[in-house]
Amino acid sequence: MGRTLNWGELCGYVEYMNILWQTFQSHFSTWFISVSISTVFSRSKVCDTAIICKYCSFLLSIGQKKTDRKMPILEKVKEKKEKEVHSQDEIVLPKLPVPPLQQTLHMYLQCMKHLVPEEQYKKTEVIVERFGAPGGPGELLQQKLLERQDKMKNWVLNYWLDDMYLNNRLALPVNSSPAIIFARQQFQDANDQLRFTANLISGVLDYKALLDTHAIPVDFARGQLSGHPLCMKQYYGLFSSYRLPGHTKDTLVAQKSNVMPEPEHIIVACNNQFFVLDVVINFRRLSEGDLFTQLRKIIKMAENEEERLPPIGLLTSDGRTEWADARTILVEDSTNRDSLDMIERSLCLVCLDSPSGEELNDTNMALQLLHGGGYNKNGANRWYDKPMQFVVGRDGVCGTVCEHSPFEGIVLVQCIEHLLKHMKEGAKKLVRADSVSELPAPRRLRWKCSPEIQGLLASSAEKLQRMVKNLDFMVYKFENYGKEFIKKQKMSPDAYIQVALQLTFYRLHGRLVPTYESASIRRFEEGRVDNIRSATPEALAFAKGMIDKKLSLQDSEKMQRFKDAITAQTNYTILTITGMAIDNHLLGLREMAREHFKELPDIFTDETYLTSNRFILSTSQVPTTMEMFCCYGPVIPNGYGACYNPQPGHILFCISSFKDCQETSSSKFAKALGESLMDMKELCNKCNSTPTSSPAKQGASSTSQQGRKH
Repeated sequence: MGRTLNWGELCGYVEYMNILWQTFQSHFSTWFISVSISTVFSRSKVCDTAIICKYCSFLLSIGQKKTDRKMPILEKVKEKKEKEVHSQDEIVLPKLPVPPLQQTLHMYLQCMKHLVPEEQYKKTEVIVERFGAPGGPGELLQQKLLERQDKMKNWVLNYWLDDMYLNNRLALPVNSSPAIIFARQQFQDANDQLRFTANLISGVLDYKALLDTHAIPVDFARGQLSGHPLCMKQYYGLFSSYRLPGHTKDTLVAQKSNVMPEPEHIIVACNNQFFVLDVVINFRRLSEGDLFTQLRKIIKMAENEEERLPPIGLLTSDGRTEWADARTILVEDSTNRDSLDMIERSLCLVCLDSPSGEELNDTNMALQLLHGGGYNKNGANRWYDKPMQFVVGRDGVCGTVCEHSPFEGIVLVQCIEHLLKHMKEGAKKLVRADSVSELPAPRRLRWKCSPEIQGLLASSAEKLQRMVKNLDFMVYKFENYGKEFIKKQKMSPDAYIQVALQLTFYRLHGRLVPTYESASIRRFEEGRVDNIRSATPEALAFAKGMIDKKLSLQDSEKMQRFKDAITAQTNYTILTITGMAIDNHLLGLREMAREHFKELPDIFTDETYLTSNRFILSTSQVPTTMEMFCCYGPVIPNGYGACYNPQPGHILFCISSFKDCQETSSSKFAKALGESLMDMKELCNKCNSTPTSSPAKQGASSTSQQGRKH
């Protein structure tokens, strides 16, 4: 008999089998491969090295006879240089695999054992064993998932989209919609603001044209298993989708990118009013000069007090059910229906904000993007259902607010960096009006508001104000070192920062909690994200070794625990980006159970499972190559949001929590995070034999920058 696998070995073998999966997927049915691998796990209560090795060798020998290839498909991609592939039409991506049932159940127990009380864990063990037993509900649901995988491009996408976004009834600002903050602009006057805006809109139109012709270069994976082409579908939701509120569930409305309404238009928000700006008139796209002229007209129209209408945009900041109820009332009137239709079919929103009156540091600029400062500032100058809202403030506060359901963070960053480069290249151009007399004036959207709608607006304004006051947010720039120092320790910057976040939470609270780190699975067709569960047993051991003085560990022992934590984080990252993590799989099993059973199996009502999905620490890496950063709020009332942007010489963190939770404090978290990062550096300097000035190969990067739990 072989021996039982430890965690690191399990990850390694799972990665190996996943590569085999890619090799044989085009030569055998996915049902055959998945059932075969699942059988290996199900025949032994523990993962046995000898069994796995023999089975992998058997598959490999068959694959070589069938394909005459010695190299797995995942590795083969590396032979084709990234520059050779320019269109998503040139690539064929594999389907997302369904992980083996026993593997997921085993990993689930390992992920939760150290996060729940011992008695609760023992109860969970029994429940999980019963669920995964031969002939039990797990086997039936697994088979149904495999059948679903054969029929669909991506078996988990719709389940995941509903669970992550569309079923969520919370308001979009802070709770769901992230923001990207640009470098502050120095506008000398209103015309400077409008020139910048015209340049921005021109860049949007250029980018949309690239999307319409499928001319956007294909993205390739970075970090672990780098070089593989990624699914580009998310890009086509940037300017052609809309989140429609529903009473119990929202709908993501999408139109094909090459089906465009004529004339194309964007919506400009100014002084809480909404205006239609046609960007194509008489089959001619407006120049930057034309756009500048039209924006000046909008500014003048928005200043007209006699024409001012109620701030309808406030309704979109409310809870999703409340907004759906209000929208039902609005659409009873044809004027309102027409206005809603113009917003929903628009390419994007451009929000011309008034000065906030606050000191313009990074924290306050981020708050303006996250919630607009409340109804009495710019909070009503938004339409949160639209995926892309570009904010251009008179005081130079600029950025993007996003409805997150159509795309992930890295897609947004790629788009924004393209736009900013376009704007930088065109900034020196002289913008002047041309063909002024031929341009029809922009149109103000009209609203007819009943007394009931007026009451709902007042309620929405009050809730937004409470949200503004409750958000505890700060931008923390750790300047002592950045990712270059981490690379010189031969460690992954992302894994290093994740371990630092775990150490920080333990420093503050004396425990670890379920943690979400979003990781891209775009190497698969229609892939979005899955979760890297960063609160590993190894991270807990390291945190205890660093904080608990009674252990009295030597520096060498602490360093070994540190390395173990980095390895565990890296291994789980590999599992996640190759489609073998547990969260999406458990979600699929649960939703399949809803469809086929009258009651959910105990595993999904067990307190451990409920705890596993309360992500007190919600994290995401969103790196940028230009001067900007991403931020978002916590996902539960007693949680933290921690978005980070590693740069060569510093790391920028956006820390969020809620003030009405007595357990959390963003400022205390930031302070403890700085202490953790310094302690880790000191430990590296003491124990790492590699001189910090010498070059070192970069370790794994989770590609967690490609999404988040939001």
